[in-house]
Amino acid sequence: MRRGLLWIYGFLVGGLIGAGLALLWAPCSGPELRQRIRSRWQQVVEEGRQAAAQRRAELERELAVLIRRAPPEP
Repeated sequence: MRRGLLWIYGFLVGGLIGAGLALLWAPCSGPELRQRIRSRWQQVVEEGRQAAAQRRAELERELAVLIRRAPPEP
């Protein structure tokens, strides 16, 4: 258990150090970088929403087919 916690701690600290170094050596200014991150995040969220809507539609179609096949309840 202790090894697992140490691994997680090391992973988080390494991630923070890596993120800090990436920001220091980023090829663009702070506001431009934040705008890029914000735009990419919005794109990822929109793609997730579209994928969820598509999957929901597929599941609703499957449910409709299953309901039609089910025998009527007494």
